[in-house]
Amino acid sequence: MELVEESPHRFRIDPHGPMRVPGVVFASRTLLRDAEQALEQVADVATLPGIVGASYAMPDIHWGYGFPIGGVAATDVADGGVVSPGGVGFDISCGVRLLAADTDHEGLAPALPVVMDGLDRAVPRGAGPGGVWHLTGRGQLERILRGGSRYAVGEGHGEERDLTRCEDGGSVADADVDQVGARARERGLGQVGSLGSANHFLEVQRVEEVYDAVAADAFGLAAGQVCVMIHCGSRGLGHQICTDHVRAMDAAMARYGIEVPDRQLACTPVRSPEGRRYLGAMAAAANYGRANRQLLSDAARQVFRRAARTRLSLVYDVSHNLAKIETHTVAGTPRELCVHRKGATRAFPPGHPELPEDLREVGQPVLIPGTMGTASYVLAGVPGGDAFFSTCHGAGRVMSRHRAARTVGGRELRARLESAGIAVRPRSLRGLAEETPDAYKDVSEVVAVSEGAGLCRTVARLVPLGVVKG
Repeated sequence: MELVEESPHRFRIDPHGPMRVPGVVFASRTLLRDAEQALEQVADVATLPGIVGASYAMPDIHWGYGFPIGGVAATDVADGGVVSPGGVGFDISCGVRLLAADTDHEGLAPALPVVMDGLDRAVPRGAGPGGVWHLTGRGQLERILRGGSRYAVGEGHGEERDLTRCEDGGSVADADVDQVGARARERGLGQVGSLGSANHFLEVQRVEEVYDAVAADAFGLAAGQVCVMIHCGSRGLGHQICTDHVRAMDAAMARYGIEVPDRQLACTPVRSPEGRRYLGAMAAAANYGRANRQLLSDAARQVFRRAARTRLSLVYDVSHNLAKIETHTVAGTPRELCVHRKGATRAFPPGHPELPEDLREVGQPVLIPGTMGTASYVLAGVPGGDAFFSTCHGAGRVMSRHRAARTVGGRELRARLESAGIAVRPRSLRGLAEETPDAYKDVSEVVAVSEGAGLCRTVARLVPLGVVKG
């Protein structure tokens, strides 16, 4: 794959073959090592009907299903633009929530072991069923799919600020529960309020450094402050919705005269019946994901309140696996676009009307989880942000889980982390080993390149004090 370096943090793949637009990759030479498969996917995405601008990739790019993880693509709805479930991924609305405590590290330190033990007991995790909320039946599940965090808060699992500081006010309005199949509902019934497994986690963190004092103050962050970061999504329900709608679109593409270089890019026009059905089901899964993080927040708050007499307030909640209908200016004209962000975070700039009033002057918070042994970051959207106001979503995997588990044992990794002062509460030692920090890119470099490329600005760096893993 030939890459043209346009600037220190921007590479171009010129259109060739069936590509309709160029590929644009925000990265450094170091971050692009072993990225050949993912770059081929960038070129494949550039063939989608109705795509505008470019097929974009973030600095944490790695190989995914159809789209690369770290991929962004927008299609023009009025010009036959398509929606592709592969551009969202299986874990629909996987995202990050950050809560800030009303204490600093020194204040929490005496109670930290008790807090971690409490979180270990209170946070359901693993690949199977089990969740904070035991639903009364399918009717209550449908209310979650329609109402997201808004429904959970209304049932007593949160506070009003949890909605104002959440993307879309905690609920996507155009969810269509009728498009969620029976198997997806069955899988979703028993997992509301659970982390899942793989790279999902709940971390207790400390704000190690503040880079933008004005934005940090608006977000509610200060140096030394304790925070809780939650990374999870829509569990088996979202996975099943993706599976069902990929199958439906694959069967329908020929009717619309659509050919794609990879069947994992199955798609149909946004305005087609199949496109509308998928977007309605995806929105329902997004609401499930937000309710999931809301319930885990509620569980964490109870533990902190009991064990440390500490209160947690929401900083922000944002997804990094979604397709959203947004208006953006293309070639000087406002156009309605379907913006796919897969392993990429929305990063709206200061003044954007969709931001909460108390954050509008500084821009949208962007939450970037790192690895257990390194750091996570809080960023903010910037004026003129490229890739339809999108940026990275995490460190980006460079090693398969199987390979990671061969490089280090779970006991060894746990001892290493605890010797560094990080309390670890894993569900399994094998799962812990699969998520060794060595399996990921350098999150600090990912963030530096994102900022250098003009996608965002850095607000704060957070380091782990304790981690709860699936």
